[in-house]
Amino acid sequence: MKLIKVVGFLFQFGLIGLALAVIYMIAVSDKSQSDMLAFLSSPGQATRSPQRTSLSPVYSYADAVSSSSASVVTIYTSRTVRHEPHPLLDDPIFNQIFGDQLKRRQRSNSETNLGSGVIIGSEGYILTNQHVVDGADEILILLADGRGSQAVLIGQDKDTDIAILQVPISELTGFKIAQLPPLKVGDVVLAIGNPLNVGQTVTMGIVSATGRNRIGLNTFENFIQTDAAINLGNSGGALVNANGELIGINTAILSQSVGAQGIGFAIPISMALDIMDQIIEFGEVTRGWLGVEGTEITTQAALATGNPTIRGALIVGVFIDSPADMAGIRTGDIVVAVDAVPVQSIRDLLNQITLRKPGEQVEISIYRGARPLTLTMPVSLRPQ
Repeated sequence: MKLIKVVGFLFQFGLIGLALAVIYMIAVSDKSQSDMLAFLSSPGQATRSPQRTSLSPVYSYADAVSSSSASVVTIYTSRTVRHEPHPLLDDPIFNQIFGDQLKRRQRSNSETNLGSGVIIGSEGYILTNQHVVDGADEILILLADGRGSQAVLIGQDKDTDIAILQVPISELTGFKIAQLPPLKVGDVVLAIGNPLNVGQTVTMGIVSATGRNRIGLNTFENFIQTDAAINLGNSGGALVNANGELIGINTAILSQSVGAQGIGFAIPISMALDIMDQIIEFGEVTRGWLGVEGTEITTQAALATGNPTIRGALIVGVFIDSPADMAGIRTGDIVVAVDAVPVQSIRDLLNQITLRKPGEQVEISIYRGARPLTLTMPVSLRPQ
């Protein structure tokens, strides 16, 4: 009898404890009461996580492409290549016997080239690479909407591989030029052009590096490096950011002979537009010149200054009667700054001076051995 009373007491106590536990769970749980009741109504079912009804967002660059693709054109060029006369035609006897046959065999053939270009503004100007139109007798432009036209070469600059074309077509869509913030390594970029003449194509990558030089492609180099695929036919096409704004002109890939992949180069749009403005306004590009030849600083030259970590350009040659010669720069001097702006290398010195206008005065800070000197000289026009 006592056992029955004890069991009954424990059963009542258990029910009270369970009720208190349920009340507590409802009070502190972030679930709704209906969810809790549903849970309690099916105690034999295992607890399951709620089903997700929406997917994670999918990132797309369709808007960037649609806003910029109409401003990218395909460029077809052709030129006539004439073969040299057969050397035996200079022989009078041979010429008399076989001259007619050899002259008939003197043929000329037409070479074609493919590239891309970008529309700048609504006046028909097109930016492209100089090597795309080099030596062309005829230049044809095909727009993304199917319209086509012959183009006129306005000017070109081999030192930066930039050429300016113009087409007599109305209602052109010019590119929106990227402004601030500045380009950073890791930014997403899109390359738009007509590689291998398969049609307008978009490839994606990131900015691998900025300010690349000493590549050996141009005299003046300040490339954007990217792993976005750039193939034959992409030259002169657009490199745009994730907003569809123009940031560069696709130029080249590193030679495949060394097995390189994913190493492409583009000319920054700021540099290309500066060349374009000068060509349109003056018909040519004017650059500053000091008249020096330089190289990287040798260990011996650095030790002579008393600063083994010195940065700058070691002068190894000075042109006679050049601004540098007249100002007193000598072979063996180390140029460390231009107008107080540090010089990191001979390439840096070249780039700083070429941006100066002919006739502009500059202060060149040098080390001659351990002695610092500052020389003032005018910048002259760089010889072609």
